[in-house]
Amino acid sequence: MRSAFACVLVALLTMSTVARADDIQLYAAGSLRAAMTDIAKAFATKTGLQVQGKFGPSGLLEKEIADGAKADVFASANMEYPRMLNEAGKSGPVVRFARNKLCALVKPGLKVDSNNLIDVMLDPTIKLGTSTPNSDPSGDYAFEVFRKIDGIRPGAGAILEKKALKLTGSATSAVPPPGRSVYGWHIAEGRADIFLAYCTAAGEAKKQYPDQQIVQLPQSLAVGADYGLTVIKGVPSGADRFAQFILSFAGQDILIGYGFAPGQTER
Repeated sequence: MRSAFACVLVALLTMSTVARADDIQLYAAGSLRAAMTDIAKAFATKTGLQVQGKFGPSGLLEKEIADGAKADVFASANMEYPRMLNEAGKSGPVVRFARNKLCALVKPGLKVDSNNLIDVMLDPTIKLGTSTPNSDPSGDYAFEVFRKIDGIRPGAGAILEKKALKLTGSATSAVPPPGRSVYGWHIAEGRADIFLAYCTAAGEAKKQYPDQQIVQLPQSLAVGADYGLTVIKGVPSGADRFAQFILSFAGQDILIGYGFAPGQTER
C-alpha cells in the first residue's frame, strides 16, 4: 500500500511540476502590475492557461531576458527595450499595445498647478522625485520633461537633472510595503514633495493616499509614453495567444480601465 501511495504521490508531483513549467512567463513594467494581473486572470478564465508575472523596471527586465532569463512575453513601458531584444534576434516583432503620459504627484497642501509647476520644481527647498533613467523608462521620460523645460528656460533643465532624486527604478531602490504605491509611499514618507510619474501610477497613488494631488503637465511639457509588447522566440504557442489577448478588445478594455490609452489610435 505504501508503495502504491508513493507512486501516486510522485505522479501528482510530476503533473504539478509540468503545469508550472507550462505557465506563461510574463515580464512586464511595474506600472502594468495591476492591469496585467487582471488581464492574466481574464485570459486564464478564457483559455485555462496560467500566466506568471514578474514586474519591475523595464530596462532591468530587458537585461535579464537578454542574459537568458526564462521569459515568454515582455511588456515594456517603452518601445526601445523590446526592440533591443528583437534586433538581437531574441524576440519577434514589437507592437505598441498601450500609451501613457507623465503627471506630477504632489504632497498634500503644496500649492502647485500646471501654471507654476516649473517654478515650484525649481525651488531649492522642494524635493523632486523621479525614477532612474537608463533603467526605468519613467526616469527617461522625466528627464525628457527637464529637456523641454530647458528649451523654455535655458539652464533650468540642468538644475532639475542635478536635484532630481532617483528614488525608484534601480536594483537598489527602496521597496514599499506590499500593495502600496511606490510613488505615493515615497511622498507619504517625506522623501519627495513632487514626483514625476505616470498618470496611471499617480491615480493609483491617490486612491491609497487621497490627500495627495495630481497635477497635469502643461502642454508645452507633455511627454507621452508608448508601451511595447514582444514575444520571445522559441516559446510555447500559449505565449502568442496571451500577446494576442492583450491586443484584443478584452485586453485593451482592461488597460483603459486602469487609465491607459489604447495602443492603436483606432480600435
